[in-house]
Amino acid sequence: MSLSEDVRNELAAISPERECDRQAELSALFHSAGRWHMRAGEVSLHLDVSSAAVARRAFSLLRSFGVSSEIRTYRRRSFDRATRYQLHVEGTPRALEVLKDCGVLGARQQPLARPPKRIVGRACCRGAYLRGSLLAAGSVSAPPSPHLEVRTETREAAKFVAEAAAQEDVALGVLERRDHAIVYAKGLDRIAEALALAGASDAALALDEGAVVGETKARANRLTNADHANLVRTSRAAHVQLEALRRLERERRIGELPPLLREAAELRLRHPSLPLRELGLKCRPAASKAAVHRRLQKLIKLAEM
Repeated sequence: MSLSEDVRNELAAISPERECDRQAELSALFHSAGRWHMRAGEVSLHLDVSSAAVARRAFSLLRSFGVSSEIRTYRRRSFDRATRYQLHVEGTPRALEVLKDCGVLGARQQPLARPPKRIVGRACCRGAYLRGSLLAAGSVSAPPSPHLEVRTETREAAKFVAEAAAQEDVALGVLERRDHAIVYAKGLDRIAEALALAGASDAALALDEGAVVGETKARANRLTNADHANLVRTSRAAHVQLEALRRLERERRIGELPPLLREAAELRLRHPSLPLRELGLKCRPAASKAAVHRRLQKLIKLAEM
């Protein structure tokens, strides 16, 4: 099961008790996945969604307001030939009244590009509106390229979702494409914040956990690579030092060296793999790592002369 399906199933299982939340969620469903039809002066609407869980959620929401609907299925002709779900709502007086209250239709039964601000007047309503948008037309991609997206018919509808989320300090971008618009978030932190606002706390926690594990692995890899690089550099430096000292030894020049340089040469020959810090501790008196490094560098230059 994809992350998008996990998120939809988690959100579809939420049943808000407040009427304002149910209105906001239903409003978002119709604004993101609704279609408005008029035939012979009669209005009807339908929702087109990709998930049976979302279809059942919309059916339950409509029924909670006393609006009947019919669920139908069809198979998409293009792309993956996936099964789609449609909820058909006849334009009965009760249905039209509810859809007006939800900001889907205007006073003259015309579809609204965006609902009135009262629909997201409370924090709980703003979370419910984002939830409805994700249920209707949302998708979430997992790392390594995390991405959250909600598709809308118009830029106005996309801006409304982003503005509602922004009031809860959740930053969403808006992008207009050729025949639709999207609201989106990139980066694990922003996606987790948006999911948490919508109510998908399990998915948000899973993303946060994945981010922590991923960062821990990346840090461990960086440290391992750094340790390996340090070992390589140390090994190469020790090899250069030993080659120089053996040359001095063959030429019987070590005995002619000043005491500090002679001590450093003898210690390195006796302990070819010992780190500079530990070599310094064996000096009498003890020397710092930097001091030992300077002495060995002088020995290398002397060997080259």
